[in-house]
Amino acid sequence: MLRCGITGSTGILGSKIIKDLKYKFYPYKGNIFNKKKVEEWLNKREYDLIIHLAAIVPTIEVNKNYKLAKKINFNGTKNLVDSIIKLKKKPEWIFYASTSHVYKIKKKNKKINELTVLDPSSKYGKTKMLAEKYLLKRFKQKKINYCIGRIFSFTDRKQKKTFFSPRIFSNIVNTSKKIIYFKNISHYRDFLSIKDIVRAIDFLQKKRSRGVFNIGSGTRTNLKTIAKFFCKKYKKKAIFEKINKYSYLISDNSKIKKIGWKPKYDLFYDLKKFIN
Repeated sequence: MLRCGITGSTGILGSKIIKDLKYKFYPYKGNIFNKKKVEEWLNKREYDLIIHLAAIVPTIEVNKNYKLAKKINFNGTKNLVDSIIKLKKKPEWIFYASTSHVYKIKKKNKKINELTVLDPSSKYGKTKMLAEKYLLKRFKQKKINYCIGRIFSFTDRKQKKTFFSPRIFSNIVNTSKKIIYFKNISHYRDFLSIKDIVRAIDFLQKKRSRGVFNIGSGTRTNLKTIAKFFCKKYKKKAIFEKINKYSYLISDNSKIKKIGWKPKYDLFYDLKKFIN
């Protein structure tokens, strides 16, 4: 059984990874920006792999406290990277969970591949881009086997209401109104089931894949689709503000598909769990 050190184990994705994958997990439980504690954790035992998820994620929360977000998302990653480099016996494989937010949101329906120039559209994306660049530079210098997964959109009923789907769901079920008006949600995003994200990380681990990979469905979903789904389930009528300009953040996932992975589940697999 693989010995896996994991940060961010109590988050939505971390909890799912621990539940679904048959690794021997050793979660890091302190503040990721506490370098001494990070070093103590890494030196407790030898690890076969490290999965680094710890981060402040919702863009709303990052915008509220960018200083703290940068401290966790960038400085925390820097601490982990520096501490791994110091180890005498290094993990065989290290996975860093990045995000599609390191890319610029497009005005045209054009898929984004891993060679696209990074240009974050949010402060959250900026913190992850800085962490990526530091990790790439240091691990390449030391020839450490790293993998960066740029994860596109996903949804889960346990997410905070600062995330799109939980917020829309809450607004629909907590109103007695039969007609609900929506503004500024006619945009396109790439939603992948959280179950498929876990599968992708496990797949990349088994292949000991190195480099940067987009982890997305490769298909576009209009955000109206989510609102319509919930409205239909709760017998509400949805009316959407008409807009002429759309935005797109869709993955070109051909790189990971070429080595044998492909999605199994669709967006509705996760949306149905909100209802059930």
